[in-house]
Amino acid sequence: MSKTNSQLERQVAAKRKKKIVLCVQYTLAIIVTLIVVFPLYWMISSSVKSQEEILLLTPTLWPHEIHLENYTNVFNRVNFGKYYYNTIVMTAGILGSQIITGVFAAYGFSKGKFKGQNACFIFVLGALMIPLQVTFIPIYIMCANWGMTDSFLGLILPECVSPYYIFMLRQTFMAIDDSYIDAAKVDGLGRIGIITKILTPMCKSTLFTTTLVTFTNGWNSYFWPKIIAKNEHRRVLTVGLAQLKNTFAGQATMNNHEIMAGAVMAILPVVIMFFVFQKYMLTGYSKAAMK
Repeated sequence: MSKTNSQLERQVAAKRKKKIVLCVQYTLAIIVTLIVVFPLYWMISSSVKSQEEILLLTPTLWPHEIHLENYTNVFNRVNFGKYYYNTIVMTAGILGSQIITGVFAAYGFSKGKFKGQNACFIFVLGALMIPLQVTFIPIYIMCANWGMTDSFLGLILPECVSPYYIFMLRQTFMAIDDSYIDAAKVDGLGRIGIITKILTPMCKSTLFTTTLVTFTNGWNSYFWPKIIAKNEHRRVLTVGLAQLKNTFAGQATMNNHEIMAGAVMAILPVVIMFFVFQKYMLTGYSKAAMK
């Protein structure tokens, strides 16, 4: 009986310990979620407040009055629709070019055989450590000499190759057994067919992950578009939001509610993309980490 009682006590203690661990985990998860989500909530709530309510000494978690006209005022202050169009075109161009160059370069580095293969890949990895702020002067001079300032080509061309994209896909391609490629060659597929019909479908999660990261980086790009596109005709959302500060004759603190409304509209596509493809994104990162 004593042994049976001791076993029951150990089982009860183990269940109690498991419940405590789960409770701590859920509590920490809720706290982290609140920390991450609260700035987004604050931005959305501030976007429908009046300027006077935003400047109150005692902040309000929920607006006393909802001012949806803040969103329409953004379009009246600046050419926000044009900024949206420019950002979509720039992001689509960057995304398409990085997918094409990334997939084919990753295939070459993972399944190809040529002299200096590893050395070339080390140079690609080295490019990950060099920020654009270091190389933008020679890039800008080249774009200016080629007449690409204030143009979509000037916005897209310096970002058309991504070392991050190449690295992620190379790691995934290397994990695929060469027998699949040999079988495809027997069936008469060429290199393009092998890439598009064999390798790419087998790394769908990594492809979604890198594509989402590329989309986010392109959509949120600020430094290079501000330098290369000085004309409002090619201005993008990130630069356009900064221009909202100047719509009150330089008094930058007078339209915080409209700046928040513009920021909400600017981040909306990124948030939607994340919630739609988050499953693929998490799977892609986990697979890359295991490789």
